[in-house]
Amino acid sequence: MLRTDKEQVVAELVERLKSTDTMIVADYRGLTVTDIGELRDKLVEAGARFSVVKNTLTRIAAEEAGTKELLELIDGPTAIAFIEPGGDPVATAKVLSDVAKTGQVLVIRGGLLDGKPITEAEIASLSKLPPTDVLRAQLVGALSGSLTTVVGLFAAPLRDLVNVLDARIKQLEEQGEEAPEPEAASGEEQPEAEAQEPEPEETATTEEEQQDGN
Repeated sequence: MLRTDKEQVVAELVERLKSTDTMIVADYRGLTVTDIGELRDKLVEAGARFSVVKNTLTRIAAEEAGTKELLELIDGPTAIAFIEPGGDPVATAKVLSDVAKTGQVLVIRGGLLDGKPITEAEIASLSKLPPTDVLRAQLVGALSGSLTTVVGLFAAPLRDLVNVLDARIKQLEEQGEEAPEPEAASGEEQPEAEAQEPEPEETATTEEEQQDGN
């Protein structure tokens, strides 16, 4: 690859890293060019771009973009699924997890969710969640807070939505297990319980780049 081509690839990666804070990194060794093409198509439907580039260029781009958390995941043949704005991290995680389970040639290393590192196990858990739009609908149905709270949660990162939904479900389960309080014999009105408000244009890929582990 000519120097000018390398500089262009790095520039594209830097721009991509700056425009998204959610991505999943995988070891793609064992996948054929055809496999990678099919995987790309599935990820596009989930709102993600699947890029295979040389590790040396990825490291340079990560340094320039200030995404140093990504450096720890670059080891051996590396591909990155960049979730674009409006993309579905849950659907992306599901597509990659299904490929990893079915072919056993794709290995998920980890990634970033809202800019914070996540492990392979956390990505596996993410892949088991309902699609993002369904998750938001379930959250609205589970919450008993004010409309302002619900509207605020629509703008919250996915990680916060998942945490709030999980906490609310546990709370509802605990309330269901409690025995009902007896009515006061004196006829005094019982105080009401306070409502708890829940707080990429694809980078060109060559066979030479796919086999490059460093």
